[in-house]
Amino acid sequence: MMAAGPSGPASRHPGAPAQSSPETAAADTSAAVSRFGPGPVWRVGGPQGRALAPDPFLVAGIVNVTPDSFFDGGAHDTGEAALAHGVQLARDGADMVDVGGESTRPGSDPVPEAVELARVVPVVRELVRAVADPSFAVSPAWNAAILPPPAARPLVSVDTTRAACAAACLDAGAAIINDVSACSADPGLMDVLVQYRPGYVLMHSQGSPKTMQAAPAYDDVVDEVLAFFERGLTRLVAAGLPEEHVALDPGIGFGKLATHNLELLRGLPRMAALGRPVYLGLSNKSLFQGLFGLDVAARGPATMTATALCGVRGAHVHRVHDVTAARQGLALARELFFHRACADGAGRGAP
Repeated sequence: MMAAGPSGPASRHPGAPAQSSPETAAADTSAAVSRFGPGPVWRVGGPQGRALAPDPFLVAGIVNVTPDSFFDGGAHDTGEAALAHGVQLARDGADMVDVGGESTRPGSDPVPEAVELARVVPVVRELVRAVADPSFAVSPAWNAAILPPPAARPLVSVDTTRAACAAACLDAGAAIINDVSACSADPGLMDVLVQYRPGYVLMHSQGSPKTMQAAPAYDDVVDEVLAFFERGLTRLVAAGLPEEHVALDPGIGFGKLATHNLELLRGLPRMAALGRPVYLGLSNKSLFQGLFGLDVAARGPATMTATALCGVRGAHVHRVHDVTAARQGLALARELFFHRACADGAGRGAP
C-alpha cells in the first residue's frame, strides 16, 4: 500500500483531475464500464474467514433494530421482528445482512452501550444460526439466468462504532464491522479489528451524526475523501489489519450536502482505482428528496436506478433496504455492460 501524504490519492491514480470536464467524465464512465467485472477481493470473518470477490456486485440488506431510524424506524425494533426481517433479506438474495442498534440519521443522539448490546447481539447470534441451518435457502426466483446467484450462506455484518459491541457480535458469529466513525468514536475498536481481523468498512463522515449536517463544507469533496481513505488505510495497516480486509465507503449523507453527494457519486471511478471494494449506502436517503421532492416512502425507484448506475460507475457493495430491487437493477446493469466483457473472454456471464 502506498504511504499517505499530501499527494496520497494521486499515488494510486496519477493525473486524476480535481474537477471533471464533460470529456473527462465520459472517459471515467468508459473506464468504469471496462472494469465492470469481478471486484477486488475483500477478506472477511477473521484470518480463516472467507474471501469475497464482487462479481461484479454484492448486496447488503439493512436491519435496523431501532425505534428511530430514518426509513423504517420501529418496524423491526424487537428481536423477533428484526430476526424475521434479516432472514427474509437473506432469502431475497442478500450476500450479507447488516444489523444496527443505534440510529445514525442526521440529528440522532447516541444510545447507551448496554442498550445497543441488548438490541444487536441476540439478533446477530440468532441470524447467524438461521442462515447456517441446513433448511435455509434463497428464493427460487434467483434461478433466472440473468440474475447472478447470491451467496448460499449470507454473512452477518454489524453497524456499530463501539469496541464492546463489535467484539460481542464477532464472538456471536458476525463477519464484518461497518463503522461510520472510522474508529474515532471509540479508539478501542481498532484493537478489536486487529485481534479478530473481520471485514471492515472504513467510512468517511464529517462530524458526528448529531451535528454532521449543520454546515458541511469542502474545498473539493472527492479529493478530500480520497485523502481520508489513504490515511485510513495506512493507519489500519500499520495497526495490524491487512488492507485486503478493508472496504471503502464515501459516506453519502454523512456530513455532505446534495451537491457533495453527487460529486462523490460522479467520483466513484476514482475511488475504485484505489484497489479496494467501494461500499455504498445511498438507499432511500434525503438526496432523493433534495433532487425530486420525494418523501421517504417514495424513494424506491430512484434508489434502484441510482444503485444500478453506481454499480456501473465503480461501486462494488450496495447497502440497501430492498434487496430484491437492488439485485434486479444491478443484474440488468451487469447484463448490459458486463455481458460484452464476458463474451470477449474477460469474465463470466450468461450465455
